[in-house]
Amino acid sequence: MSSNIVVVGSCMIDFTCYSSRLPKPGETICGNKFQIKYGGKGANQCVAAAKLGASTALVASLGSDSFAQDYLEILKKENVNASYIQIQKDKHSGVAHITVAENGENCIVIVPGANDSLSSEHVITSAELIKNATVLLCQFETPLDATLHALRIHKGHGLSIVNGAPAVENVDPEIFELCDIFCVNETEAEVITGVQPLTLSNAQEAIDILLSKGCNFVILTLGPLGAVYASQSDTKITQISATKVQPIDTTGAGDAFLGSLAYFKAYHPSLPTSECIRRACEIATKSVLKTGTQESFPTKEDLPQELFS
Repeated sequence: MSSNIVVVGSCMIDFTCYSSRLPKPGETICGNKFQIKYGGKGANQCVAAAKLGASTALVASLGSDSFAQDYLEILKKENVNASYIQIQKDKHSGVAHITVAENGENCIVIVPGANDSLSSEHVITSAELIKNATVLLCQFETPLDATLHALRIHKGHGLSIVNGAPAVENVDPEIFELCDIFCVNETEAEVITGVQPLTLSNAQEAIDILLSKGCNFVILTLGPLGAVYASQSDTKITQISATKVQPIDTTGAGDAFLGSLAYFKAYHPSLPTSECIRRACEIATKSVLKTGTQESFPTKEDLPQELFS
């Protein structure tokens, strides 16, 4: 069974604390709620696309623990093909420790666990699946060697999107060159380009650096300000604005954006990329109005039908 969108990436178990504000270094504060959720950039982006009705598959690694079994059930319920997920013996599943403040800000510490075992060999065993994908979507939350192998296998077979998150300072330039779209947020762009602090006023400078590193098409997401993009053929940035809302929880908004972008690229190939970005911004904005990650992602039924015409 072929999947139109194949995600090579991470699965994380999210341990989330909610508090009035984020603690300062060395400070202990009292929170008001705790939840165990299922996340990870790879799985989140995959579920975001699946919720819009995409046929998706996830190439990932989980640990030999009860969280892994629960996660496989969740993915099945979301209609994600999880048959390419490997269970790693003697490893725990990846975990993320998340604190969410009342104003929607968050801070996250991740321990990759089994995600570090996502290898080039694992990717090679999924070669047919990857080759047949209309869109391949990767991130930096799993070993970059596996990402590079996936991009090499997929080259010439469809469109590839790489989300440079979490940020890595020295990225193999081949990753930039092989992917069709490279997408980062402000924080990630600061680490990769050295342009700090990154704002809308110096976004052009950051994108110029990414294009000089070999990127074909760059999207820089700017939270409530939407996104800017540029490409090798048109290096001047264009801004796509987002609707202003009062966020409840911004965790996973970037994943909602990327999963939606992959969906529009796979299922509405005649839409200009600028329009795909605009629609993905709209879906990401909708996701910040609910708490959590995957459960905050809207389904096709939750959204205006003109987004799909």
